Parts: sequence; C-alpha cells; structure tokens
Amino acid sequence: MLVGLIAGVEDPESAGKLTDRICEAVCRMTSLTRAAMFLHDPTLGVSRPVGSHGVDQEMIASVAATLDEMPVAQRVLVEDRVVEVSQNLEFELPARYAGLAGITTITCAPVAAGGNWFGVIVADRGGQDYSLSEEDHQRVHTLGRLAAVAATVERSTLARERAQSLDSRIELIREIHDQVVQRLFGLSLALGSEEPLTEAERRRCGDEISAVLEQLRSALGRPIAPRESLQSRPFRELADWFAQSDTVSLEWQDGLETPAHLDSLSKSALTEGMRNAERHSDGGSVSIRVASEEETFVLEVENDRVAADRRRGGGLGLRLLTLEALEHDALVEFGPVEEDRWRFRMLAPANA
Repeated sequence: MLVGLIAGVEDPESAGKLTDRICEAVCRMTSLTRAAMFLHDPTLGVSRPVGSHGVDQEMIASVAATLDEMPVAQRVLVEDRVVEVSQNLEFELPARYAGLAGITTITCAPVAAGGNWFGVIVADRGGQDYSLSEEDHQRVHTLGRLAAVAATVERSTLARERAQSLDSRIELIREIHDQVVQRLFGLSLALGSEEPLTEAERRRCGDEISAVLEQLRSALGRPIAPRESLQSRPFRELADWFAQSDTVSLEWQDGLETPAHLDSLSKSALTEGMRNAERHSDGGSVSIRVASEEETFVLEVENDRVAADRRRGGGLGLRLLTLEALEHDALVEFGPVEEDRWRFRMLAPANA
C-alpha cells in the first residue's frame, strides 16, 4: 500500500488524487469507513478538506475551521499521536460540525513530519462507537506521515517556482538597468549639453529614444508571473468560501465562467479585496460581484460602515496587485464611494 502511494508523491498530475488515495488507505487498512484530510491553507488562515473517502463530497466541501476551533487537532499535533474521542465532541470540534453526519466517535491523526505541522486526518466508523487497536493507530499514523511528505513535496515545488519567478524579475531589472538606463544616461548627457545639436545629432538622439522604447517593450512584454499550482482551487470556489460568512453576499452573473487566463489574478484580487474590506470596515456587510460587461471581466468588493479615519488610499498589497494586473492588461481601482462605503474593483479583458 505504501509503495503504491509513494510512487505518486512526486507526480504533479496525480497530486490532487493522492490525498483521496491516502484517505482510502486509512479505511482499507483499518476498520474505519470514513476519512477526510484537512490541510492548513495559509491564504485563508483555515484548515480545509483536500481529500476524503466514504464521505459525501458536497457535505465535506463546506467544512473549514481554524486550529483554535479544534482542540483535538491541537492535541494530536503537539503530542504527535493518534487519538480517539467519543465524549464532549462539541468541545473538541467546532460546534457547527460536532453533530455532522451522526458522528459519535472520531479518530484524529496528525499530518506532520520533521517538526512541521500540515494538518490532520479525521476518520470514523460511520457514526458508530468503536476503539481502534494499537496496530491500527500505527497504520493511520504512518499514513499521516506520508501525507506530510506529499505536502512537503508540494511546498518545495511551489518554493522553487517562486524562486524561478524571482530570478526572472531580477533578470528583468538587470536587463533594464544595463541596457535601457545606460542608454538613457547617455542621452541625458547629450541633450543636457550647452552646445547646440546638429541635425545629425538630433536624428541620432531620436533613433536612440526609439531603440530604448523598443527595448522596454520587449523586456516588459515577457511573462514573469509564477506558474499556477496544479492543486490550487478555482476562483469560483474561493468566492463561494468567502460567501459562507453571514456578513458577505455573492452576486455571480448567471452562466459566467472565469476566463482561464484570469483565474490566478482573480483569486489574488479577491483575497486582497476582502483583506481591505476587513481593514476599512467597522464590522459591516461586504458584497462581492462577479460579472461580464462588454467583453470585460469585472470583480467588485464593496463594504459599508467605513470609519472616517480609515478612508484613505490603499496599502502596499493593493499597489502590488495593481502591478500584477498590468501583466494581464487589467485595471484595479479602489477607494471610498458615497459617504460610508469602500469599493475595490478589477476590470480585465475577458479574452486572453
């Protein structure tokens, strides 16, 4: 079983299915019948389901919790062991999930290795009371270790991609400095001279400016955005997750599909827009609108109850997002509207 699972750890095409296969292995190698794996999502700050077996997919997709809400998860990670809990589940799990699917006893195992915590595996026997043997605990613990290895491989892959992206950006800066800036410096010396320029010298300056502009167009036209992770959830799923909050509403145009080339940018924009809504709001409501207007993809995040001392320009995150949007020929707008509202909006060409 382990050999078969390990073979898929470094296969990016099957990475999304590996977590399901690990959950299936938990059930095949023990008397458990349902299992789900939760990994921490640093973007949202919560643990979300990434794989399951024997569990209703629609039900498990809506489950998410912070580590503070799951004392049992804290315990298994700190103690690095598998535990069963059958009493006071409402104190071990978020109250909203404690009675989900008739759970009476659960098994919780750490997804951790090398002192790094990634998440937990939660399993049960279809709502029945039970007690696993020490051998079953060891099997589940080993599979949790394997899940941690898979998570480590994924993070290492993402880190390499970010490093490659950073190298590309440094190369771009160096190219602009060595070629464009140096030519502009030469032009500034020529144009700043006290001696009048001849006709030939003026033509030479004009040619140099044209050459500099061409170099800038060539350098800035190169794609330098990092490759999207194969396991990253789609934009629509992220929007639906935000909309689960009682204070957040989502208006999604009927039949609208997120353009594939804008999925990554849209997720960055929505995450930053929600961060700003939280920063500028005094606990009021937030509305998300996703629509298409005349071949333009539109994302809006608007909130009310903006405090007077917070009605100022956006922070560094919004400015960095503005630069990222330019790579997709997109436009980002943000600022106060009316008397007590703040709006963030992104407009991008719907066609690549």
